[in-house]
Amino acid sequence: MSQQHHDIKNANGEDLHAIMDMPEGGDPKAYIMFAHCFTCNIDLRAVRTITRGLTDFGFAVMRFDFTGLGESDGEFADTNFTHNIIDLKTVADFMADEYEAPSLIIGHSLGGAAALVAANKIDSIKAVVTIAAPAEPAHVTHLFEDKIDEMESEGQAEVSIGGRPFVLKKQFLEDLQEQNNKDIIKNLRKPLLVMHSPQDKIVSIENAAKIYERAFHPKSFISLDGADHLLSKRQDSAYVAKIIGAWVERYLKQ
Repeated sequence: MSQQHHDIKNANGEDLHAIMDMPEGGDPKAYIMFAHCFTCNIDLRAVRTITRGLTDFGFAVMRFDFTGLGESDGEFADTNFTHNIIDLKTVADFMADEYEAPSLIIGHSLGGAAALVAANKIDSIKAVVTIAAPAEPAHVTHLFEDKIDEMESEGQAEVSIGGRPFVLKKQFLEDLQEQNNKDIIKNLRKPLLVMHSPQDKIVSIENAAKIYERAFHPKSFISLDGADHLLSKRQDSAYVAKIIGAWVERYLKQ
């Protein structure tokens, strides 16, 4: 596997840090883009393990940090769910210009909810994979529900997510509340693989059931039995990569 690092200008002219992981020997079967979880970055072990596993299948994978996270520029406090969708479209356009347009989009947690929306806006996407994704983006508010009143009255609040402090503004909350993934999923009409753990304590598996129920066939569900929300155990994320690699090949050949 080889890597190529990029700085991609977002809608505000700020640099998004991105890495294109290429399979050995080059000449990828197809190109994939990866949307990481809420407040995470592309160095999360699960992201790296899944990416490496997919390059073993012969795919090229673009992973990047959303605005204000990881090594990307910008202020996270000034972003929201809609901004994430714009970032995904920006990266897809970059891939089309510099490599090849992405055929598959993978999203983890809130990145999965974003992937479902972005797949309707990126014409090249032929298939979608969600991992531990909420059925509705607003589900993420339970992580900072004790700060919602402060956000609404003061305009912003400092919250702790995964043991790290982040500033969230009222506009972030309002943007989440305006999202409606129910109709978006119904209108997706692209092959969908839903992956979720019954033991997920952050996003319950009922969310996977809602996503699956709303989507049209072809759709598939894989239970990640025993895994936690972040796929902390390497064997869980490696399993995810193997399933995705085998599942998506039939759809990318069309």
